Amino acid sequence: MKKKSIPPISFGVDYYPEHWPKERWAEDIRLMKEMGIQAVRMGEFAWSRFEPEPGAYRFGWLDEIIEMLKSAGIYTILGTPTAAPPAWLIREDQEILPMDSHGERKGFGGRHHDCMSNHHYRSAIRILVEKMAGHYAGEPWVIGWQIDNELGNSHEDLCMCPSCERSFQRWLKEKYHTVSNLNAAWGTVFWSQEYNDFSQIPAPRTVPTMHSPSLELDWKRFTSDLVNDFLNMQADIIREISPDKLITHNLMGFYDKTDYFKMAQNLDVAGNDQYPTGYYFEQPGQPAWEVAACYDFIRSVKKQPFWMLEMQAGATGGKLIGRTPRPGQLNLWTSQSVAHGADAIVYFRWRNCLYGTEQYWHGILPHSGIPGRTYRELQETIRTLKPVMEEMKGSMPVKQAAVLFSYEQDWALQVQPHHPDYSYLYQVQQFYRWCYEAGIAVDFLRDGEPMEMYPLVFAPLQFLSSKEQAGRLERYVEAGGNLVMSVRSGVKDQNNACLPDVLPGPFKKVLGITIPEYDCMWAEEAGLVKADQADYEKEDGKGMEKAPIGKGTIWCDCICPDGAEPVLMYETGMYKGKAAATVHTYGRGKAWYIGCVPDEKAGQWMMKRICRECGFTPQKNWGGPVEYAVRQNEEEAVLFVMNHSAQEQTADIPAEWGTQGQYRMAPYEVKIWKRKRENE
Repeated sequence: MKKKSIPPISFGVDYYPEHWPKERWAEDIRLMKEMGIQAVRMGEFAWSRFEPEPGAYRFGWLDEIIEMLKSAGIYTILGTPTAAPPAWLIREDQEILPMDSHGERKGFGGRHHDCMSNHHYRSAIRILVEKMAGHYAGEPWVIGWQIDNELGNSHEDLCMCPSCERSFQRWLKEKYHTVSNLNAAWGTVFWSQEYNDFSQIPAPRTVPTMHSPSLELDWKRFTSDLVNDFLNMQADIIREISPDKLITHNLMGFYDKTDYFKMAQNLDVAGNDQYPTGYYFEQPGQPAWEVAACYDFIRSVKKQPFWMLEMQAGATGGKLIGRTPRPGQLNLWTSQSVAHGADAIVYFRWRNCLYGTEQYWHGILPHSGIPGRTYRELQETIRTLKPVMEEMKGSMPVKQAAVLFSYEQDWALQVQPHHPDYSYLYQVQQFYRWCYEAGIAVDFLRDGEPMEMYPLVFAPLQFLSSKEQAGRLERYVEAGGNLVMSVRSGVKDQNNACLPDVLPGPFKKVLGITIPEYDCMWAEEAGLVKADQADYEKEDGKGMEKAPIGKGTIWCDCICPDGAEPVLMYETGMYKGKAAATVHTYGRGKAWYIGCVPDEKAGQWMMKRICRECGFTPQKNWGGPVEYAVRQNEEEAVLFVMNHSAQEQTADIPAEWGTQGQYRMAPYEVKIWKRKRENE
């Protein structure tokens, strides 16, 4: 895909002119201009206005608002409106409606009431997208397209209709070629589930017990590919008609329905939606490190800066209403996204809607349309942050640590999570949090991406394993890398079948251990002590002690070192005296294995030990509410210092920023320092 130039915008807003009388449009545009808005995103839910009846296309109302925005110097990003098929289309074909795992066909209403494999639905989409793309191909102020909206959202259990089932069967035939190959890979001899033909294989609708783990994993792979194919169908149409227009989509952090690495391959820039207070049903919201992880992940799917296509501007709400952002938080959240790689911020939404499901999903303007505190705070944010963003466009954080991320590992652990309080994302985020609290920048890598530029790599839950992946990790460590792995590695093959091997399977060589026994720890914890006696020497030099450094939770691997050195030992129960964590010198590098899920205290100790071995110096205020993040290009680096606390905090600024010392920071305050890089 040919790389396009990214339009020169820094701030935008999501606008729904179809919700408001035309007499209001001019006032909205005037306020946007005064606020500093440079682009609006429109149209992603307006199918019934674009095509009020079959084949009758109405773009005049949109032409009018685009012209008004153009006169004010404001660009437009259009959305393809395929997230909300109109009532007339559903009346034409009820099978466009999705079917859940109980075999129930859902009704019209809400959004994403669609089956993405339905041929009638796809045919209607092709015609509409062709008409829209052709109509705006020559309009330079329409700078790009967002495909659909939050693809996969509202499709947790969908769609398992006969059309999707047939598509799944075709997908399986393309993958396995013969049903005999599939039977062997899945082990369908279990419970007499052998198939004679691909047409016998079901979508995983509800059954009396459980489906085959192999079937369920392949279903998740298939649905991800189906969503991406749905996006690619539209993107390819637009790219053919309007090759100069930017194509994007609003991803959703770690949302797990679709492989975003694959999706990003057909996007010019990755977008993200973020609501730091959490959705109204998920109070009290996301901690700052978790929001930062989402930004770093979206930046990583294309290894380039991203756009915020929906940044929270007010309280979220549906039937319930979430928390209202406190004074300073909107500026803080905007700055944090920029610090982690956002090159454009589009706020959701311009004004609170007067009707519909999202009446209480608050935006910049209240229901009255009269500007208030939110408008003024964001106006000041744009005024102060825009020059920094323009100067640092295209810049990236420094490469320090990487976390290997695999949707397939995630899906396999969803099928069989082992412990009710554990998940793939839990482990990914625990490793990320260790780095965040130590002040270490993180990228996310998919399997097979180069690792050698990162001194430290985390490979959580390598549950599905292969000799190829083990070989890549061996070569990384052998060349001098530092690798950290977790429990449940080397358990299965790529078909979700258990390996007939001693754990950790193909990773035994690089880790220097075997695991003959393990325990899923329900409502139980194991005390952890340091294995190296030298670590127990007190600072006053008066003796040694073997005090616990924390607890191991959720899972317990009883590790037998085979070349590795114990780092932590269990001190309680039947595990007492067994290794809980190890380190193995392999070539010029080191491979760490953590055989439990450490609590916060043990995790901090473990990360400090890893940092010491890697040559990293953790920040002084470990895990404090002040966040430090750096973006840099070839000439300049920018340090963002952000107080995520509602209380005043002290920030320690390193000497290399030219202003070494302690700074008092007000609640939710952001400070920015710059320095040249000529002498680095």
